[in-house]
Amino acid sequence: MKKRVLVSDSLASEGIDVLKENDAIEAIYNPGLSRDELLKEIRDVHGLIVRSATKVTGEVLDAAANLQVIARAGVGLDNIDVQKATEKGVVVMNTPGGNTISTAEQTLALMFAIARLTPMADCSMKQQKWDKKQFEGTELRGKTIAVIGLGRIGMEVARRCKGLSMRVIGYDPYISGEKLSEHDIEIMDLEDIWGEADFITVHTPLTDKTRNIVNKEVIGKMKPAVRVINCARGGLYNEQDLYEALKEKRIAGAALDVFTEEPPRTLPPFHELDNVVLTPHLGASTEEAQISVAIEAAQIVIEYLMTGVARNSVNFPSLDMHELAFLRPYINLAEQMGAFQGSILNGNVDTVSIFYSGDFENYNLSPLTSAYIKGLISPYTEIDVNFVNASLVARERGIKVQTGEDTSPQNYSHLVKITASGKEGTNELWGTVLGKQLWFVRYDEYSIDFVPRSGMLVIRNNDVPNVIGSIGTFLGKNGINIANFHLARTERGGRALMIVDIDDEIDDALFKQLSDLPEILEVKYMKMES
Repeated sequence: MKKRVLVSDSLASEGIDVLKENDAIEAIYNPGLSRDELLKEIRDVHGLIVRSATKVTGEVLDAAANLQVIARAGVGLDNIDVQKATEKGVVVMNTPGGNTISTAEQTLALMFAIARLTPMADCSMKQQKWDKKQFEGTELRGKTIAVIGLGRIGMEVARRCKGLSMRVIGYDPYISGEKLSEHDIEIMDLEDIWGEADFITVHTPLTDKTRNIVNKEVIGKMKPAVRVINCARGGLYNEQDLYEALKEKRIAGAALDVFTEEPPRTLPPFHELDNVVLTPHLGASTEEAQISVAIEAAQIVIEYLMTGVARNSVNFPSLDMHELAFLRPYINLAEQMGAFQGSILNGNVDTVSIFYSGDFENYNLSPLTSAYIKGLISPYTEIDVNFVNASLVARERGIKVQTGEDTSPQNYSHLVKITASGKEGTNELWGTVLGKQLWFVRYDEYSIDFVPRSGMLVIRNNDVPNVIGSIGTFLGKNGINIANFHLARTERGGRALMIVDIDDEIDDALFKQLSDLPEILEVKYMKMES
């Protein structure tokens, strides 16, 4: 019996041809379905390929009795209910590599455009004007470009800028300096970059740490002649601060392809300025990119339906159901351990040692390692890290991962022991699963049992009287409820560790006050998914 694959959005014909050429696949190309039509059509299909128009909601997934896999011909998954798909056992995959070159080239196109004022000159000419002096630009040769975020796209931009005889400086705390030195990129601290660059382009994921990374304060450190570019994510630049700087000519220009609101109806009126180039999110809008993602989407759906191998999966490891039933809680544990250690070390990790003890020998443990790397890296990269690409992404960032078996006697039937190291230090964490509950059972030198959950304060302190009381009093006075309290020390009067689960958010000001309490040595605040 053939596997039925529905393509419910417009897709390049090359992708449809890949499906039709496979004798085991029945391809159904039916873009533009209404909600009711989709609910009817989805009932008997095994695979679904979408772009951004089709909304794969919980209702759609509930109607899909035989659906096994969804592929997004592109990167973004906002139109797919991934959590519901996971609950239904449906693999969700995307095609993250298809737009790397097109986005890098769009970045260069905008850099050329704002350097030579080409769109403005074109507009003037179409008004039958001849204003040569008004559109005097600047050469790229010999100029310094700062690339913030040196993942796949940032690295492609850097390579091309080297070919233009530009000086390339960069910042990416999550890729080893050894790796970056291979590409002749000068690595600098952010504080030094802002005043050094003639052009700045940002290629990072949008996180709490990178949101508004370019703001009024940062702009004040830039050269008056600097030109900035954004082809990555809306929100990396504070749009109001950028608008005011451009309007007041405190910087020379900007070229923007992405915005916090798309279409940008209520954002600052960049269109009124003569030193801004605007494009409507065209990073992936090339014929080649659309063909590439169409072919890749078709290939990964066929591969999964025929072999059970999931490439670019964002929610599912490549395991048979027996293996998955046993390993699922340990996969979740490994990912939580990665997220915890990545946060403790602020993402600055270059070496990881993972050791498994217990009866794991009959199982493929690579999904656990991949899950750990996914938790470790995901907050610090623009790439969607998943079970398939995690090891590759780690290698690209110069992270060395060692795995092995620990045969020393343990008090647990299964134990995962991980040491992560980087320029901010070393952290050791042990974890296990009891029943279906994830537990961390050792943190560095401290034997301590706690459940990873959302909103944890990790506090190191001197082991003296009244520290616990002062912390409890401080949190209580500021309306922050303590859900759980875990304590450990290595010796009386030495140093101690507290894990404090809190129900409420703690802002930067309160966090600073907490850190300054007497006898507190270090505080970390982490939000973990339970």
